[in-house]
Amino acid sequence: IPSMSGRVPKAEPRPFERAAMLDALRTGTTEDPFDVLVIGGGITGVGVALDAAARGLRTALVERDDFASGTSSKSSKMVHGGLRYLQNGDVRLVYEALRERRRLMRNAPHLVEILPFMIPILTKDGVVSKKVAKALGSAMWMYDLTGGWRIGKLHRRVSAEEAAAHFPTTHLDKLSAGYLYFDAGADDARLALTVARTAAERGAVVVNRCPVVDVTVDPARNEATGVIVEADGERFSVAARCVVNAAGVWSDEIRALDETEHPDSIRPAKGVHITVPWDRIRIDIAVIIPVRADRRSLFLGPWGPRSDGTFEHVYVGTTDTDYDGPLDDPQCTADDIDYVLTALNQALDPAVTERITPDDITGVWAGLRPLVKQATPDSADSKTADLSRRHQVAVGEHGVVRVNGGKLTTYREMAEDTVDVVTELLGAPRRARRPATRRCKLLGADGATTAEPGTLEHHLAHRYGSMAGELRALIAFRPDLAEPLVAGQPYVRAEAVYAVRHEMATTLDDVLSRRTRAHLFDRPASLAAAPAVAALLADELGWSPDETQRQLDAYRRLCELEENAGAQRAHVTHTAD
Repeated sequence: IPSMSGRVPKAEPRPFERAAMLDALRTGTTEDPFDVLVIGGGITGVGVALDAAARGLRTALVERDDFASGTSSKSSKMVHGGLRYLQNGDVRLVYEALRERRRLMRNAPHLVEILPFMIPILTKDGVVSKKVAKALGSAMWMYDLTGGWRIGKLHRRVSAEEAAAHFPTTHLDKLSAGYLYFDAGADDARLALTVARTAAERGAVVVNRCPVVDVTVDPARNEATGVIVEADGERFSVAARCVVNAAGVWSDEIRALDETEHPDSIRPAKGVHITVPWDRIRIDIAVIIPVRADRRSLFLGPWGPRSDGTFEHVYVGTTDTDYDGPLDDPQCTADDIDYVLTALNQALDPAVTERITPDDITGVWAGLRPLVKQATPDSADSKTADLSRRHQVAVGEHGVVRVNGGKLTTYREMAEDTVDVVTELLGAPRRARRPATRRCKLLGADGATTAEPGTLEHHLAHRYGSMAGELRALIAFRPDLAEPLVAGQPYVRAEAVYAVRHEMATTLDDVLSRRTRAHLFDRPASLAAAPAVAALLADELGWSPDETQRQLDAYRRLCELEENAGAQRAHVTHTAD
């Protein structure tokens, strides 16, 4: 804890290596406990770890699976204020989100980029008709004034010709104009991993594949004293003066470990995205499209810039449905795909591009939003989209601090609010109670580049920032590492090696799904490349032939599960996002 003088002692950076982190985790004993132990390695958990470490608290974080393996790698990959929330009257949420968006762009410019959005105005059957265009224009001015201006961009109305240039495959005969406004986008898994690495740089102990199996409680004081974890088949205790539950949709399961009754506070909402080849849609910015069946909207996002101004893929989403299935592996069903494809094909002109079918889909992902149940008389009948995206911080009966709800964009504010509560519980000095991450640069933030999109230099700079030189050094030593990791994808073999050596990747899925996003955007190509990628990882991790085969079998099962789920049908009710 910071000294009584208020000065925060400088912590030594920790190497982001799992074996070293496990050794450090074991030092959390009853005689020398951690100040705070965070459960959950999604964006909220790693944000809490960074905030706590930045304030000088002795911090540890444990994650059951891989960093960002749940919701935080399966979002819409947008850092935004939420125009819809403004239209619903939640001005405060939008203001806070737009403020955090600006902070993220300043603290992680290599990871978070401005993303233009266009809302087409159609003569009929559009998400915005001429009748409501004027009202939308007023809402956009309010969005700009609420905080959109912070990134130096204001919305504007564009002509039918300019709108057609951005979305050439839509019904041009119905297109009368468009609204262009600006938010931001980011690779969600890369962002979460970088926050975790930055926390380690500030001295935090951060470990993946280390599930919590119990919360230890001192019955005399009726207070939580730490946790029992399991890593590599071994169970051991980790003592902490304060425990934080940041487990997202699994937070009720963690609460059940130390609370008298099993809680029921989370209402998961499933969001589904699909990926299709870019040349089927040919947008150059994100575009909002209507869903005629229920008058909601989806968005199209280009992904993977090429040097000629085109892209590799377009992803389409997101749905918003109640979910009551297994939390560990939500899947995209045939009904989900039908819903998205129906909206997509209605927005496309069949005279310009052929109808998109399930056979055209190259990737899917489904994530669960950890929405907080609302204790109101009509909450059970409300739509998931109507539940607040604001976060809540509370303290349990044994002093475990929990943070629920929120959204990717506001993770830093969620973490700050959580650590504020932690410092009060610990009675920390005043210096430790001051905000510490509002201007905290993430690792790689100084790596700006002017390289052309589609080049290796641009690709590495926008994933690793100033750490891109470490990748270039690997390639200089082994030129074969500059070869593509997955055919048709921008990732190179050096990234897989780097993921093992410096990013705590331990499985084939870690590399293909999260350290790179190849699996999400082109599952068939990733599956074809899997044997070569597994062989590369085997050299780094010392896998035996049997272990290499187990990794391949596990990845193939994942691909088969997604394919089979896409053929299953279930009754769902879609609501506004």
